[in-house]
Amino acid sequence: MKKLILLMTFSLVIFSCSNDTDDTHYSPTPPDPTPPTSPEVIPEFLPNLSDLNLFSENLNDLTPSDRAFIYNLNTTLFSDYSYKQRLLALPEGTTMEYIDDGLPNFPNNTVIAKTFYYLNNERDETEGKQLIETRILIKKNGVWELGNYKWNTQQTDAVLDNTTSTVPISYNNLDGNTVNVDYVIPSAQDCIDCHNTSNVIVPIGPKLRALNGNNQLETWISENYITNLSNASQVSILPDWKDAVNFSLEERARAYFDMNCAHCHSDGAFCADQSNLRLSYDTPLLDSYIVEDKPNIDFRMSMYYDGISMPLTGTTMMHPEGYDLISEYLNTL
Repeated sequence: MKKLILLMTFSLVIFSCSNDTDDTHYSPTPPDPTPPTSPEVIPEFLPNLSDLNLFSENLNDLTPSDRAFIYNLNTTLFSDYSYKQRLLALPEGTTMEYIDDGLPNFPNNTVIAKTFYYLNNERDETEGKQLIETRILIKKNGVWELGNYKWNTQQTDAVLDNTTSTVPISYNNLDGNTVNVDYVIPSAQDCIDCHNTSNVIVPIGPKLRALNGNNQLETWISENYITNLSNASQVSILPDWKDAVNFSLEERARAYFDMNCAHCHSDGAFCADQSNLRLSYDTPLLDSYIVEDKPNIDFRMSMYYDGISMPLTGTTMMHPEGYDLISEYLNTL
């Protein structure tokens, strides 16, 4: 079996924070149990993404290796219309532990990866994609470490690099129009700001409520990826903010806030001392301060101006669809 091996070249590395469009499909491969005599494989950061063994075959095909599986979120973070592929790799013979509807307890040496890319032509995926960055989290001795791999222009590999940079992107969207994006990869400090809760680095996306509702948790239970959870019905469901058929306007708007804003607007998070807003989905409306801050929310989502628009990190444009949803919801309050 190919093993996941990554080698750390410095003590702490950081990756960028951000999601809106996804075309990946959930296809887990259960890990084999670790033989008693097998030496423990400790994941670390290596200079090149190709050294990590997260992907098999041609690296730019993004085919998961036998040590990783794809997961998807019900509702996603807007990142300038980029696509994402999310991977999770558990150490052999280990499982996640269910605690509540939020993040599970991941075992040490868990690896989480997210690759950002654009399709060259959204009407025809066979025309290929432009890979930008692959963000990595590794849990070591109870502490999450973060690193970012930037893809080269040849699209053959990605290099560990935690500095900020801008990547010019051009693609054809579903309407047949050419779209140009100056995609900004955030700096290490930007990532710390987003992934920081009470001065502890944590993942943002894979909360169990954001994974429930599309058979992923059922698979995790049946494949023993997660313990202390016997049925997915024990976990609430974070609505898909785009799904106006199955969810109310309020549910969709609160889900959008949860995924796009709550990582900073929560107790102990980056904006906790700067704003009264508490935007997690499970925060009661009366405690969220949404009603009191309606004008400011509307203003800072209605346009893009660096340093003022929300969210502060991970975008270089306003999100019209997201703004329309939130604006409609605010008008009901």
